[in-house]
Amino acid sequence: MENSREMQKEIDFLKAQLSLKDQRIRSLEELVQFFKNQKFAPRSEKVSTDQLGLFNEAEAVEAEKNTDDATTEEVVVKAHQRTKKPRISIPDSLPRENIDYDLTDAEKFCPHDNTPLTHMGTEDHEQLDIIPAQVKVIRHRRAKYYCSRCKQYHITASKPKQPIEKGIASAGLLAYIATQKYCDALPLYRQSDIFKRSGIQLDRTNLANWMIRCGTLIQPLINLLQERVLKQPVIHMDETPLQVLSEPGKTAQSQSYMWLMASFSAQPIVLFHYAPTRRRDVVMQLLNGEVNALMVDGYEGYQQACNEYQITRLGCMAHARRKFVDAQKLQPKGKTGKADQAIAFIQTLYRIESAIKSLSPEEKHKKRQEEAVPILDKIARWLQKSLPNVPPKTKLGEALSYLNNQWPRLIQYVDDDHYPIDNNLAENAIRPFTIGRKNWLFSKSQTGAKASANLYSLTETAKANKLNPYAYLRAVFTQLPNANTVEDIEKCLPWDITLNEK
Repeated sequence: MENSREMQKEIDFLKAQLSLKDQRIRSLEELVQFFKNQKFAPRSEKVSTDQLGLFNEAEAVEAEKNTDDATTEEVVVKAHQRTKKPRISIPDSLPRENIDYDLTDAEKFCPHDNTPLTHMGTEDHEQLDIIPAQVKVIRHRRAKYYCSRCKQYHITASKPKQPIEKGIASAGLLAYIATQKYCDALPLYRQSDIFKRSGIQLDRTNLANWMIRCGTLIQPLINLLQERVLKQPVIHMDETPLQVLSEPGKTAQSQSYMWLMASFSAQPIVLFHYAPTRRRDVVMQLLNGEVNALMVDGYEGYQQACNEYQITRLGCMAHARRKFVDAQKLQPKGKTGKADQAIAFIQTLYRIESAIKSLSPEEKHKKRQEEAVPILDKIARWLQKSLPNVPPKTKLGEALSYLNNQWPRLIQYVDDDHYPIDNNLAENAIRPFTIGRKNWLFSKSQTGAKASANLYSLTETAKANKLNPYAYLRAVFTQLPNANTVEDIEKCLPWDITLNEK
């Protein structure tokens, strides 16, 4: 009897060990498939409408089902109709150059009866043409006077201060270089090659020094934008790695970070901040007690600032959804499950947001309470029922754990009509930096990284305010050197500045 019990214990132990190994094998197989998808599969998060159609009533489906068992929705697909691509239109505002073609004098007579032909107009064909960037020299000529009697008094006419005094770079050239790099992701060494084709020898080092000088020049304007962004109803934040070669106490291979802080109210502001670390003290320095609400991802480095400054922390629903999309890609073909259910729930919330975006604040809040809150309650019940049944180390388990851990933050958006459902606007704003980083790879020094942060801030803020970044930077580089008061600096804000876009 004793031997039988011991044997049964041994069997149970071996079964438990085998079960753990099976889970580990499945987890590793899933991880391999995940990395294959990351490397070779399309990166889009779009989900097949056929799959989501199976879960239009996802709250009614509590267990994982095959497509054969799920309720499908009839979809009407309209017949194929061939459409023509629209012709490219040429704006009327562009200057026109006419090239006239006429008949010879001999051809201006009718070949049948030799009657002189009557002119009846022209048949026109327009083409777009382009002239490569033209370089010109601006010569500042300051008149000089002296007293012809005493020979002791001399005076020279004054001129406006320049962005780089005694330098050869004008405000227009500096704005052009900055726009090429920070808007169009064109590294300085490539710009140097382009200038050479125009016969201008501008070394990459010169261009880099000019950008650093410009970054320092616009610091007062950046400080003003920083003060204003902290007073907005909601601040978005995000961060992304940056390599800086020469940092005190760090190797060239170590990571630094570019932090994004933005608001997307009636007067949007997008600010970049360089920091050598990703630690929470960076967030403590950037934020203060004026901040009302903060929209971020699940990184816990933001939490101390939210606690100490009593900031409402909002969670990003897009991040939660993304984890279920990753889990969905690992499902067997033709199968649907909990990942599809979660995505369908979240898609319902986004459909509500899309429908109410043009409503007044009061109506928007009311609709969220009437339509979104019941869906969130159903997700919460489904989540608590699903969590115990999924191994935590699988992609689906990770997605469920993330949703559960972030849940109090994810549901905050329904409490205030100013609160967004996700942090997508911040991710879109930081994307130009990440694209540029693929081309120029790193910053050489901390000074260069800070200058880049300032110039990215102005170009992205200009774009967010529907301004031409080149025209805005040119105006700023022209006006800011001559600003003597806070009021003068305020006139350089995107919504107050006067642009000359000719």
